[in-house]
Amino acid sequence: MKPARSISRIATALSAALVAGMAQANPVPWQLNLPAGVTATSRRIYDLHNFTLIMCTVIGVLVIGAMIWSMFHHRKSKGAVPAQFTHNTTAEVIWTIVPIILLVIMTIPATQTLFKMYDTSDSAMTVKVNGVQWMWRYEYVGQGVQFLSRLDRTSDRTRTLHSGLNPAKVTDKDGHNVYLLDVDHPLVLPVDTKIRFVVTGDDVIHSWWVPDFGWKQDAIPGVIGENWTKIDKPGIYRGQCAELCGRDHGFMPIVVKAVPKAEFQSWLAQQKAASSAADTAQAAPAAALPAVAQAAPVAPNAH
Repeated sequence: MKPARSISRIATALSAALVAGMAQANPVPWQLNLPAGVTATSRRIYDLHNFTLIMCTVIGVLVIGAMIWSMFHHRKSKGAVPAQFTHNTTAEVIWTIVPIILLVIMTIPATQTLFKMYDTSDSAMTVKVNGVQWMWRYEYVGQGVQFLSRLDRTSDRTRTLHSGLNPAKVTDKDGHNVYLLDVDHPLVLPVDTKIRFVVTGDDVIHSWWVPDFGWKQDAIPGVIGENWTKIDKPGIYRGQCAELCGRDHGFMPIVVKAVPKAEFQSWLAQQKAASSAADTAQAAPAAALPAVAQAAPVAPNAH
């Protein structure tokens, strides 16, 4: 009874972990499988992964089962005598044709998914992503809004050698641990909107990756890569640079804040106003410089 109870408890725990992993964007203990994600792309990949896994599992069970059955039922102690033949044409045709059919069955949906992943047509807006050691620069193309996004100050202080701070206590407002996973300025995006990303790098190769979106794109200096996303529901979605970009590679997180369209438009208007005010403040001293330059030579003649 005890082994049966143990197996039952383990199965229950694994099932609960699987459900929890599918329901939350943040990783959880004993999480299994890929995240289902919040985009059509991520769900297609999730379904394709499960479909392929089921096929591989069935093939594995059949092959290993046949091997075990053959070893027990055709052993020497039972008087089994090896067959005397060099090949079997029928068997060779079967184990050549069947794998080809299975590969085609898996290839068709995989190829369709890849084509859909890179179809950026009919995008409603474009975001330019620049990887910079060790932060991200975001620009809302055509909107006059851009900013840098870097590791938040709390994580940065905690990671410092001999800081004495506890990484487990770096949490967000919901109590989730966000040590090395939070930033000072998240990328704000609207939901239910097809968004095109153009991704490049300023110095070395980076890689922009948010698992819940179902794709990642290398940020290569001198090369413009593109991808797209359409987020289904509001929320905070986290990722990291997925390329070994230098000694501080582990301190280059990504945070996307998905909000309703109306809230995004309000936020964007605030950012435009702030950017315009900053430009005006910078232009004011520059406009005053010629007057000062003209007045400067007159001062010595007054004496």
